Amino acid sequence: IGISYLGKEKLLAIGVYPDVSLAEARNKREDAKRTLAAGNDPSLERKIEKLSRQQDAENSFEAITREWYQRRYDRWSVSYREEMLRTFEKDVFPYIGHRPIKDIKPMELLAVLSKIEVRGATEKVRKVRQRCGEVWKYAVVTGRAEYNPAPDLASAVAPHEKEHYAFLTQDELPEFLQTLNTYAGSVLVKIAMQLLILTGVRPGELRQAEWQEFDFERKVWNVPAERMKMRRPHLVPLSSQVIDLLNQLKPMTGAGTLLFPGRNNPKKPMSDMALTVLVRRIGYAGRVTGHGFRHTMSTILHEQGFNSAWIELQLAHVDKNSIRGTYNHAQYLEGRREMMQWYGNLIIDLNSAVRSG
Repeated sequence: IGISYLGKEKLLAIGVYPDVSLAEARNKREDAKRTLAAGNDPSLERKIEKLSRQQDAENSFEAITREWYQRRYDRWSVSYREEMLRTFEKDVFPYIGHRPIKDIKPMELLAVLSKIEVRGATEKVRKVRQRCGEVWKYAVVTGRAEYNPAPDLASAVAPHEKEHYAFLTQDELPEFLQTLNTYAGSVLVKIAMQLLILTGVRPGELRQAEWQEFDFERKVWNVPAERMKMRRPHLVPLSSQVIDLLNQLKPMTGAGTLLFPGRNNPKKPMSDMALTVLVRRIGYAGRVTGHGFRHTMSTILHEQGFNSAWIELQLAHVDKNSIRGTYNHAQYLEGRREMMQWYGNLIIDLNSAVRSG
């Protein structure tokens, strides 16, 4: 349509028929007349509106989340960052991903969290709220949002009751070890359980272990940073008992990459359910978990009076108070080697005590 603004004739495009109906065209013409009557330039307003829509798309919650993720992802382990992105894509983006982040109200984020909460996934609610808060913080400091609604919602959702992994006391270990000895299922899974008990690593770190990470001369296992929960490389000193188990395992899987290849796909690690199934089959379901052996080790070593810093490093905990903010493995490696050999000897003694008893 033709318009006149400040004495100049202009053409204002309102769309092509039939993409724009006659009724829509009339409405746009009337809008243009009202804009002119108010002393404004309709074509300029259209450009501003288009630019605003473009900025909203660029500053959508999803776009900013992906930008934030790209800036930070190399600080996280592969499994952690993959899980994070999957959660955003499944539980958050479908609901508020398209919205300009500056326009999202606390109630909208609460609705997203509530959808997760009704599934009973209270720990996921906590993680999603925390991660969304990090995205908003980034948006605020980069000038795309003025307010972070996530912290205010902490009291609006059910608190997560921290999961306490079932564990055994030292007195309960002999019976468990004897029962494990009699397990007639997969030898690989049995050795995995024995290594878990003797090393104190997390089940996921053990399942994904590769032969190239083991230095048999120095008797140390170098777990790369990308597989560690805290995203730091981890040195695990190997007791003589662990070396013996690795030597048993080597003829079975040493020709491949993984210590514990999957049964169906040897290029992938053993299933995370394998150890759970073993525990169930020997009658210990609900009484112990793979993670629980970390607690057992920590308790025994602390009671024995070993240096707390050695224990925290062995468990790959980053406790700034107990290790004074340092993560210097070399500083504590010899002490930890002595400690883990003592622990390996204890496990053998506890196992033998039942056999002889």
